[in-house]
Amino acid sequence: MPPEKPSLRDSGVGGSSDPDPEDSRPPDPLAYERRFWGRCVVVGVDEVGRGPLAGPVVAAAVVLPPRTLVEGAADSKTLSPGDRERLAREIGRAARTVSLGASSVREIDRTDILKATTLAMRRALNRLEAPRVQIVVDGRPVRKLGWEHDAVVGGDDRIHSIACASIVAKVCRDRLMRKLAARHPGYGWETNVGYATAEHLDALRRLGPTPHHRLTFGGVQYELELG
Repeated sequence: MPPEKPSLRDSGVGGSSDPDPEDSRPPDPLAYERRFWGRCVVVGVDEVGRGPLAGPVVAAAVVLPPRTLVEGAADSKTLSPGDRERLAREIGRAARTVSLGASSVREIDRTDILKATTLAMRRALNRLEAPRVQIVVDGRPVRKLGWEHDAVVGGDDRIHSIACASIVAKVCRDRLMRKLAARHPGYGWETNVGYATAEHLDALRRLGPTPHHRLTFGGVQYELELG
């Protein structure tokens, strides 16, 4: 793993400005990225999988070339599975760099989901090779990330690079959970991808946990009467 390299972000620049209410033009989907073109590369970072009862947490970091817009990319939660798959392929073709990081169920149980999420993000960022980067993450600032970064609440709906990262992370994790569903049938992971649906909770009562279940999560503890 390469050493962590802080970004060379210009101080005082960051966040996302709201469009002028007097301006009738549609908001610029590349408004955030546009401010850094020619100076550094923008890295959008997002994660998926903090809430499920099973499976890893996965983070993605996406670097798009200047002036690159992937039409239709938005917060992955608002897209259908088919659209996410299609857009993930388009992002892979358009991006300068796409990197992934994950934290395992064992790491989640050994630490906690916030620390595991930070680790997944750090692993994705450590695979980048760009010397000058402007990192922007969805949500609030990430303590101990090891990189300077902007944090934008709702960034997966407001900043194009983050939206692309959210799609890549979601597609990667969903594919993994579908593969695990074939090895551990009965839990419905092919559709619920590890979240606490009624089918999943019923399977936990009948079949018990798999090695891919997060034993420290409340839903698993409740179903197994460990709480």
